Amino acid sequence: MRPAKKLKPLRKTLRHPAPDTPTNGRLAAAFLVALGREVRRGRAKRGMTRRQLAQASHTSERYLAQIESGIGNPSVTVLRAIAQALDIPAANLVSEPAAQSGAREALLDALGQLPDDRLAELRQLIETRFLPPDRADQARRIALVGLRGAGKSTLGRMLARHLGAPFIELDRMVEQDYGASIPDMLEIAGTTTFRRHERAALARVIAEHEAAVITTAGGIVSDRDSYALLLGRSHTIWIKARPEDHMSRVMAQGDFRPMAQNRAAMADLVAILEARSPDYARAQAQLDTSGETVEQSSAKLIRIASDLLRSNGAERRAPAGGARP
Repeated sequence: MRPAKKLKPLRKTLRHPAPDTPTNGRLAAAFLVALGREVRRGRAKRGMTRRQLAQASHTSERYLAQIESGIGNPSVTVLRAIAQALDIPAANLVSEPAAQSGAREALLDALGQLPDDRLAELRQLIETRFLPPDRADQARRIALVGLRGAGKSTLGRMLARHLGAPFIELDRMVEQDYGASIPDMLEIAGTTTFRRHERAALARVIAEHEAAVITTAGGIVSDRDSYALLLGRSHTIWIKARPEDHMSRVMAQGDFRPMAQNRAAMADLVAILEARSPDYARAQAQLDTSGETVEQSSAKLIRIASDLLRSNGAERRAPAGGARP
């Protein structure tokens, strides 16, 4: 009689299902494209050329171009260096949508179905009805935001004279506080230092002036805290223009920063404007100076500012020798 054949012990092996390689590959590719888009957007919002970001992050310009195009797969340390150069948390570049409540998910789904031209209207409705700003804190301060070349300084001086209010350029305050020009400051100390001085200067203006016309650097929108302070404590107006108008005016001023020595200057300017426009659009009012004379734009700005002050109950003083438009 043959001995019974020993049975091998059964081993229960838990295995994860084999990854769906094509699907994972597509997801990874989509992730890298989204990452590149966030890097480009962050760079444009801050008005940095690719070369400037490469230098600030100690990354080769060629590799940075690969990252922005969605074909580069940067390490964590490279992402951290890029985020530091952009002065944003590294998580902002790689964050993925978090779980939301049912009501919030439904709202986001509804937003996704709205055409772009209705989003600004909805934003204004939400801010007015559900997030009312403290209008009393805005007093009689008017702030002009927008890209260089829109006419902020020229129109701001004219508006200040009409209102009988001080005209304050935050950039000039920062230069006085730091003891150097803005370009030198950026080269020596970097964007983070500039934004810190800008925020301190803005807080000082608000504390010291109940009435003022304030102009800001175009990139103030890239500093969330400073821009929130500006929106909450002043009547903010976006001075805008067509990209070609911006470019021609900047060149006429002899100032080609930050597009100096850049052959793709117009493309960079358009990218900067597109990246910043959603934030500029958070202003209470807008003035398009494209194709208009300084006098025409000034008259419109005076009407806009007067309406904003009147709606807040902050009646303006009649300027000496001036006439109401």
